Amino acid sequence: MKKIISLSIAAIITLNLFAAVRLPSIISSHMVLQQKSKVKLWGWCAPAEKIRIQVGWDTTTYETIASRGARWVAEIMTPAAGGPYSIKIKASNEIILEDVLIGEVWVCGGQSNMEWSADQGLKQSKEESPNANNKQIRFFYVPKSTSATAQDDVQAKWVVCNPEDMLHFSATGYFFGKQINASTGYPVGLINSNWGGTPAEVWTPSEIVQHDPDLRLAAEKLNPSQWWPHIKGEAYNAMIHPLTNYEIAGAIWYQGESNVGTHYAYQRLFTNMIDSWRKAWNKNFPFYFVQIAPYAYGDNHINGALLREAQTKSASFPKTGMVVVSDLVDNVKDIHPTLKKEVAARLANYALAETYQVKGLHYKSPQYASHSIEKNKIRIQFDNVPTTLLSKGAELIDFYIAGADGAFVPAKAIIEGKTVVVSSRNVKDPVDVRFGFTNTAMPNLFSAEGLPVNLFRTDK
Repeated sequence: MKKIISLSIAAIITLNLFAAVRLPSIISSHMVLQQKSKVKLWGWCAPAEKIRIQVGWDTTTYETIASRGARWVAEIMTPAAGGPYSIKIKASNEIILEDVLIGEVWVCGGQSNMEWSADQGLKQSKEESPNANNKQIRFFYVPKSTSATAQDDVQAKWVVCNPEDMLHFSATGYFFGKQINASTGYPVGLINSNWGGTPAEVWTPSEIVQHDPDLRLAAEKLNPSQWWPHIKGEAYNAMIHPLTNYEIAGAIWYQGESNVGTHYAYQRLFTNMIDSWRKAWNKNFPFYFVQIAPYAYGDNHINGALLREAQTKSASFPKTGMVVVSDLVDNVKDIHPTLKKEVAARLANYALAETYQVKGLHYKSPQYASHSIEKNKIRIQFDNVPTTLLSKGAELIDFYIAGADGAFVPAKAIIEGKTVVVSSRNVKDPVDVRFGFTNTAMPNLFSAEGLPVNLFRTDK
């Protein structure tokens, strides 16, 4: 009898351990919660168990009851940026979260140019590391993982920005977060969820690709690699879906190199991906992305330009913004440009202007607006030119002009205020112009405010 009683007590203790309230890894000490928002806290416990939550910024006790599936969720109102605070979550057991900040949370997604850090030898990150003691910036590094089905947790933790962890974190993400924090004074939480080499299909829910014949066909043309996944939805399931209960301010993205071969489907794929993320988060958050940089993509000299064109078209999707980095390249034979701090600054300026309403920033690159034929010349008009255009060199380069035969030849281009006049003695009756429309073009046409003019073509 004594043995039976002992076994019963052990069983009760074991059941209580399994019934104890548990949290996903993203709900932890040192996290940043999105300010002035209705945020979710969630987890698991015994079915029908009552959960009580107390937060350090007000006197309200929030209560919720777990579902029959042993899951619980509570919605908590957050104040303006500040902290640190504590959060007490109590059921059959008690969890206390410490050093919680209220601020701005950004997801840093994409492939290797977002992932790259001092681990890959980035000089800027190594030089910055000794200065990376900032309690106002927090890192959450999602490990590489895939899944055929949507997951509800990841194996990661929030850490306070420090020199050692900064060395392993996305350089673009870190410098972006540092500038947002410095400019606004808000604490910043950075969620690092990216994977070098990945095509956009793996970050998109599989049903979106599967149910679209064009996207499905393009996905079937992806080249498998031993270094990264290529199956649609698998990174989304494991590395994005588990985050979608967590309130965010927005996302930054640097990806596209692995979709150059299927550039014709990228605009549709990319905008569908953005839309799917917003639906999963139930929030129309801003999505700012980097246009891929010039690079020597094999034998086809315009595939990269066509992908950049698809990205340009994607930037017309609501609440998105694209930064041009054609001037931030040190070697067109290296797919990983090293100037991540400058890339991050352009992303941050976009976010500061559009999301945080900071005035006086010049953050949009000049972009083709229209053209007119003036006898043997073509005049190009641009958007996003506050004052004038300028050349960083003796003569403008990377302009090409064609007649009705569609044969493009190098052209002479002259700046006239906010326009550029293009001509060639070899084309008497011009029809179309291309600018920077090759894989490796690094044009020298800029706004007076220092931003490179985006590539374009007037032909179809």
